[in-house]
Amino acid sequence: MRIISGSHKGRRLSAPKNLPVRPTTDRSKEALFNILQNQYQWDAVAVLDLFSGTGSISYEFASRGVKNVIAVDQNKMCVNYIRKTSEQLEFPIQVIQIEAVKYIKAVNQQFELVFADPPYGMEKDLYTEMITGIFDKKVLTEKGLMIVEHSDQMSLEGNSFFYESRRYGSNVFSFFKY
Repeated sequence: MRIISGSHKGRRLSAPKNLPVRPTTDRSKEALFNILQNQYQWDAVAVLDLFSGTGSISYEFASRGVKNVIAVDQNKMCVNYIRKTSEQLEFPIQVIQIEAVKYIKAVNQQFELVFADPPYGMEKDLYTEMITGIFDKKVLTEKGLMIVEHSDQMSLEGNSFFYESRRYGSNVFSFFKY
């Protein structure tokens, strides 16, 4: 895993082998940030990273100088790894250990970007609950964007607020906005 751009460009990170995660590939991550880079002034952007796993997406946003990042994961080993790595890189990432849908129900903050990378085996109705929760609770700013990474075996096009999707190998990024 590596950081593609920003203050820590090219930095390689090695996550422990025993983490129960499937990190976003460098190819997919690079494609995603190519889409986002001209749409946002990074230092004005607050990011919520749900199902953050190794923290790869959080580190990428932090390296690019976003205003703040909140990384949410329910796995204690993942949370500890993100905390440790964030401290080493001196990234101001707030890490919270909680199940993502519970966090969405409790959060009282808005974000310009919400990124979610749930386990590919997650039930489709939980994807719908997560997406609906983000919009019902107004977790996104009015011009905000939610990005959900998922398998190409699942389509999220029927969900409210669906905007578009992009496929990279067997990975798909679905975009949602008001």
